Amino acid sequence: MRAEVEAVLARHRILSVMALAALILLAWGWLLLGAGMGMAPMASLAPSGLQPQDPMMAMMMPVVGPWTAAQFALTLIMWWVMMVAMMLPSAAPTILLYARAATHRKTIVRPATESFLAGYLLVWGLFSLLATTAQWRLSAAAMLAPMAMASSSHWLSAGLLAAAGLYQFSPWKDACLRQCRNPATFLSRYYRPGRTGALRMGMIHGAWCVGCCWMLMALLFVGGVMNLVWIALLTLLVAMEKLLPWGRLISVATGLGCIAWAVLLVI
Repeated sequence: MRAEVEAVLARHRILSVMALAALILLAWGWLLLGAGMGMAPMASLAPSGLQPQDPMMAMMMPVVGPWTAAQFALTLIMWWVMMVAMMLPSAAPTILLYARAATHRKTIVRPATESFLAGYLLVWGLFSLLATTAQWRLSAAAMLAPMAMASSSHWLSAGLLAAAGLYQFSPWKDACLRQCRNPATFLSRYYRPGRTGALRMGMIHGAWCVGCCWMLMALLFVGGVMNLVWIALLTLLVAMEKLLPWGRLISVATGLGCIAWAVLLVI
């Protein structure tokens, strides 16, 4: 009987790995196809909204009107899927460690990995709602280049870069990053049994991740919300911060780089 249970749990862990990999690949695939926004994604290291536009191209661009409910919903879905693509690779070790840790409790039950994942993604869905609202208001204030979905203001771009850089040195960033970098400590502190407990743990872990990375995600308004180069670089940066032994040094270097870039934009 014990061998049968262990076989079921081992199969669950394998399926969890496959499901996470499939979810990440599907999210990236959807981004590469344009995320349903009706435009091809960009790939540029330079801040897209600050680049000079071809006058002829500007004349051909459609006039941007007030957002509709459908446009808001589509943008929300775009942000949420983008967060799945960017954040899930670095969160996968914690999710998989939960699946393993839950099998070593006194009572062997099937881990509620899907509930942990749902709680994690729910928190990033709430962040996506805030990001969509910010994009809507910035668009209404004519501070975003319509096609690039990026800041068209040097001052706004510099402000976001400076804020992101300073946040990298803040005690809040450090506290949140420590939680993300120590999944075993996190699970031992917040572990609760059952689906409700797993959902709660996923939401708490998601909240720590948002606290760690929200200002970095705001830099998408500088590079371009659908700029694949910036999306890939931020994904890599988040993963290195959380997973590498010298992740805190990478965080500090990133902060210095953002502040220096902000100064260059201003002068």
